[in-house]
Amino acid sequence: MSNLFRRPLGAPLAGMKRLGLLRRWALPLRLAPFLAVMGPGMLTGIVDDDPSGITGYSLAGVHFGYDLLWAVVVATVALAIIAEIAARMGAVTGKGLGELIRERFGVRITAFALLVLFIANAATTVSEFAGIAGASEIFGVSPYITVPLAALLIFTVVVRGTYRRVEKVLLIGALVSFSYVITAFLAGPDWGDVARSSVVPQFHLTLPYLTLLIGLIGTTITPWQQFYLQSSVVDKGLGEREYPMERIDVYAGSAAAGIIAFFIIVTTAATLHANAQPADTVTDVGKALEPLAGDFAAKLFAIALLNAGLLGAAVLPLTTAYAICGAFGWERSINAPLREAPVFFGLFGGLLLIGTVVVLIPGAPLLVLMFLPNVVGGILLPVILILMLKLVTDRHIMGDWVSTAKGTLIAWLVTGAIIVVSVVYAVIAVLDALGLVGG
Repeated sequence: MSNLFRRPLGAPLAGMKRLGLLRRWALPLRLAPFLAVMGPGMLTGIVDDDPSGITGYSLAGVHFGYDLLWAVVVATVALAIIAEIAARMGAVTGKGLGELIRERFGVRITAFALLVLFIANAATTVSEFAGIAGASEIFGVSPYITVPLAALLIFTVVVRGTYRRVEKVLLIGALVSFSYVITAFLAGPDWGDVARSSVVPQFHLTLPYLTLLIGLIGTTITPWQQFYLQSSVVDKGLGEREYPMERIDVYAGSAAAGIIAFFIIVTTAATLHANAQPADTVTDVGKALEPLAGDFAAKLFAIALLNAGLLGAAVLPLTTAYAICGAFGWERSINAPLREAPVFFGLFGGLLLIGTVVVLIPGAPLLVLMFLPNVVGGILLPVILILMLKLVTDRHIMGDWVSTAKGTLIAWLVTGAIIVVSVVYAVIAVLDALGLVGG
């Protein structure tokens, strides 16, 4: 009798145990496809906060406190919109942005677009090594030691690795960038002011404010991002089937970029700006944090700056190599051996060399080298965005994945806003040079 009644009772219990195991593993099973796809979007977003970006965000906090936080929020949303377009084109066409531009618009426009990219990327690559040099100075180590070693390390990792191995190394390094969130809490900001400034725009019609505003836009949404993101989607072998997960990856990466930028401004606003502490270089910012927020915060700032320089110095030259080789049909993959992709790795190594040499010139203005790419990128970005929008709205290229009317309108509004800011900045800069407006 006991066995008769225990069996029906035991069966549901066994089923409940199996159900419990399934529930326990449900989340990891759902995350597995995303983790397999994750990388291009997250890495592109976090590398966006490179030394030139850190410089721009730091100066925004130093000079204007929390007044530019609203711009970070707006720029982050715009970044997500633009990055999604690049990822979608890569997944649908299996081609990099440079290759699509050449096929759709011809050699002349392609050459112009690549020239724009090369100028912006070369300047930004120099800024990455300037960030490494600046972090070295905070720790009291000579840049003549750290900068060449960094270039050699980056070149070795990329040339001797595969795409997936290099991506894993870079993603692990990217986690260090969240140190800036910790430094913000150590700085003890007024969170009420932070919240208000995040949603209520504060605008100053002055050259310094507009310079930082366009620099902030230029470092949050950059020409190199679109080329790198699309090429990395292709190099990783992601297609239409993986695109829904990659879109989540892109949005997560954009959010991460915005969060890091947001807390960098909060850190410098709550310390240097609140105490009227000037800072002429990013090294000054790191050193000034020690008496204001503690030694731990200063060290975290320097470590994250060094890490950002290493990540950026790897990704920016890769972006240039991807774009140029893709446009002209040369081998363009990290997976390829050095002998099969000499132009790809030659461009990569050449930009590393340029960045190293320029930064080590005695008396090189590190602050200018780190902030100038932001302004250059902000002015040149509309050229790339216009070409991207023409591509993503072309049904012959995108098929059923062509941009919707609503999506196209939003993307054009974002591009138009960037163009307006660029024109206003250029006009005020000219008027200021003529002595017709105050700084």
